Amino acid sequence: MDLKRIKSIITEKFISSLFPPEKTDEFFDALYGGAETGAFDISLHLNGIDEASKSLLLEFWLTERPGKCLACNLTYGLPQVFDRHPIIDIKGIGAAIEKALGSGINVKGWQLGTTESRNPTLSVIPLRIFLEEAG
Repeated sequence: MDLKRIKSIITEKFISSLFPPEKTDEFFDALYGGAETGAFDISLHLNGIDEASKSLLLEFWLTERPGKCLACNLTYGLPQVFDRHPIIDIKGIGAAIEKALGSGINVKGWQLGTTESRNPTLSVIPLRIFLEEAG
């Protein structure tokens, strides 16, 4: 697997484009019936490539909104919600990565980790995208 090529394609800018800022409001509107009820903003970030497991290490960042309380919100059940929610669309994220990488590399699956509290205003949900050489 050509990791140098993968690193040149899968950049922080590319990963951020897969989950634009307006998706946060769409998510809370679908979940609660109003975007203003959301306690945090959601963004997607690249955390590296794990060569041993041939996987991309991504993270959903949940950043507290002004005047809201991230710690008071139910963020620990979110991995199960994110896994199947059509606005989060992890399957679509995987398909976009596969398309960007072109022929020769497939996305064979993904795995969401548990919510990690990094500080009082930031929680993170790890997302591992598994790659395989097409053959």
